[in-house]
Amino acid sequence: MTTEKRRAPAGAAVLRADITSAIRDAVMHELAVVGYARMSIEAVARRAGVSKAAVYRRWSSKLDLVLEIVASVAGQRLLLPDTGSLIGDLEVTYLIMSRALRHPLASQILPDLLAEAARNPQIGQTLQLALRNHQQALGERLVGRAVARGELSAVDPVAATDLIVGPIYWRLAVARVPLADAEVPRLAAAVAGALRASAEPLPAPAEERLVAQ
Repeated sequence: MTTEKRRAPAGAAVLRADITSAIRDAVMHELAVVGYARMSIEAVARRAGVSKAAVYRRWSSKLDLVLEIVASVAGQRLLLPDTGSLIGDLEVTYLIMSRALRHPLASQILPDLLAEAARNPQIGQTLQLALRNHQQALGERLVGRAVARGELSAVDPVAATDLIVGPIYWRLAVARVPLADAEVPRLAAAVAGALRASAEPLPAPAEERLVAQ
């Protein structure tokens, strides 16, 4: 009985993870420095220290490269601790989002991609889908916790998500006005109040219902 040794795939079949990671980092830096319109595969390869062929083995075009990377970054899940209250959860969310959007790469890339999305339907659709799915999941987590604690009753998830993420995206990504950490509690309290106002009234305690009858 002979034992057949399996040969490891070689050449184009092997895509080294460290090279892929270097290309991803290079794309983010190129987007921050020159923007999507002026970004080139040559510049990405040069910054990553790889050949253009290494880039094209992974992505067929600049558009495919940017779409895949942007979608993966935009859709990353935030790790939000349960603080025990709606306002506490909102404060933590806003602190994390504020610091992330203040990062030099994010603060330079996001406005450029939002502008490019208006000109390129594929970028617009990908960015919108990735951001919307991420934001919706975030809103559902925060509202779900508040409902489970009895702080909120039923609330429209789409409206709740808009109330939660709208103010900070407008402030940091559109108006581009920094949000100081000291401002976060006031923003969280205002959004929590808006969520309560938009929710259905909580049912009265059993003893109050008996008195009303």
